[in-house]
Amino acid sequence: MARRYDCTDATDRATGLREAASAVRRGELVVLPTDTVYGIGADAFSAEAVGDLLEAKGRGRGMPSPVLVGSPNTLHGLVTDFSEQAWELVDAFWPGALTLVATHQPSLTWDLGETRGTVAVRMPLHPVAIELLTDFGPMAVSSANLTGHPSPQDCDAAQEMLGDSVSVYLDGGPTPAAVPSSIVDVTGRIPVLLREGAISADELRKVVPDLEV
Repeated sequence: MARRYDCTDATDRATGLREAASAVRRGELVVLPTDTVYGIGADAFSAEAVGDLLEAKGRGRGMPSPVLVGSPNTLHGLVTDFSEQAWELVDAFWPGALTLVATHQPSLTWDLGETRGTVAVRMPLHPVAIELLTDFGPMAVSSANLTGHPSPQDCDAAQEMLGDSVSVYLDGGPTPAAVPSSIVDVTGRIPVLLREGAISADELRKVVPDLEV
């Protein structure tokens, strides 16, 4: 039976965050609010948990899960060949609605799907998400919806779709917007905008003028 915690209540929030971190450590799935939409999360370093995440969404390995982090410093252990322009984007837009596709460290023993040696990583601007990520560490997190359905802006919508495939639901109230994060590929010499979302190409070009669209 899934457990749900009201993160607008200080006591329930503390209990929920503790229970969510414990659930992820056991290889279970949790739902958490972010600054874009609600996400379904798992231990990024548990191939079985990530597989369960993709199965809960009805999603194939060809659409690998992004990774959320609680601090930019976490990047040092996750990615390699991270350019100066990539760091400038981090400085300008993290925490926030910018996902960066980077080359992951070859030593990492994780299986997020068919990533071809890359990882899509983001630091969300949401206190509940950051607190969980700070406590647990990097998590594989994808939008908390069944594939082909709208991404949920509230916990009710996420729970209606995912039900008991998730152990813990952290209800942080409605998310600010249904607009997804913008995605920039920083694996090459010139950053490439893969998806324009909450941050426009014009805003990104103020930081990296040679951004390709």
